[in-house]
Amino acid sequence: MKKIIPTYKTLIEWLKAISISFCCVLIIRTFLFEISPVNSPSMEKSLLTGDFMLINKLSYGPRLPKTLLSIPFINQKLYSDLITLPYIRLFGSMDLERNDIVVFNYPQEDEFPVDHRTYFVKRCIGIPGDSIKIIDGSTYINNKQTAELETLQFNYHLKSDKKLDSNYIANYQLYEGGKISENNDYSFTLTKNLFDTLKSKTYISIIEKNKEQKGMWDEFVFPYNQNYKWNVDNYGSIKIPQKGDTIKLDSTNLCIYERIISIYENNHLDLKNDTIYINDKVCNSYIIKQNYYFMMGDNRHNSQDSRHWGFVPEDHIIGKATRIVFSIDKTFGKGIRWNRIFSSIK
Repeated sequence: MKKIIPTYKTLIEWLKAISISFCCVLIIRTFLFEISPVNSPSMEKSLLTGDFMLINKLSYGPRLPKTLLSIPFINQKLYSDLITLPYIRLFGSMDLERNDIVVFNYPQEDEFPVDHRTYFVKRCIGIPGDSIKIIDGSTYINNKQTAELETLQFNYHLKSDKKLDSNYIANYQLYEGGKISENNDYSFTLTKNLFDTLKSKTYISIIEKNKEQKGMWDEFVFPYNQNYKWNVDNYGSIKIPQKGDTIKLDSTNLCIYERIISIYENNHLDLKNDTIYINDKVCNSYIIKQNYYFMMGDNRHNSQDSRHWGFVPEDHIIGKATRIVFSIDKTFGKGIRWNRIFSSIK
């Protein structure tokens, strides 16, 4: 008996220690910091596939979880919505600035509560109240062209007088794209610096940015309406909704605001014979209830972003991506990227 009692007490102490540690980790992960992998190339060269980024949730104020009944750390789809909380940030403010690299919940996963939607990471291009347009791939905010970041990438068509072999491709890290004809035509994703380097080579006879022409309608670009003949290279102008804005509505522009009204702000919306009904009342205007943001990937021709699914609501914002804590290159078998560990994200 004397041996059993200490063993039982030791077990209880271990369980207490594990429980306290678990609660501490849960609190830190929910309200302070979280580590998340980068699973797409949409933010290269700022973030690489295989990076593990630190999300600072204090940057914009910790967000209360919407669904209290869920299993943490295991699967974000395992939850119950019997108990839900309203959108609240505990302290701090949504001081989100242009060019911040932001982690947020994917807005179009309507089948899940906000806090159980997939994590996306993009650069904030426009904040509430901004007017944004894209002309031939160049972005304008409030009619002023934005500075082109070193990490910005576009797809280019190259024609070479010689074959660009695997050693050449590895040397210039031309991993996105490849040969598109037997006449030494190639398509590669390039930064401005790499474009300038390749342009200086005498054997590169053609190097030009791929771009969709103005007026060419891409049906997969928001707001998916022929009245707005936009594409990823020529987009807008469109104003980003701000809390308190009064939006004049008609049957033409309703496609821009219908998700905001019906999904993000939880109203019943209907259109009958060009007449708009909100919560069964005829309306020709609507007051925006929260702020919205416009996000884009640095890899402009290889990114699903606000050009494809519209605005990001404030209540979907998780935090700011601030640092890379680990990075591994699985695609090319190179192993750990030691030079990226603990580097800041810009």
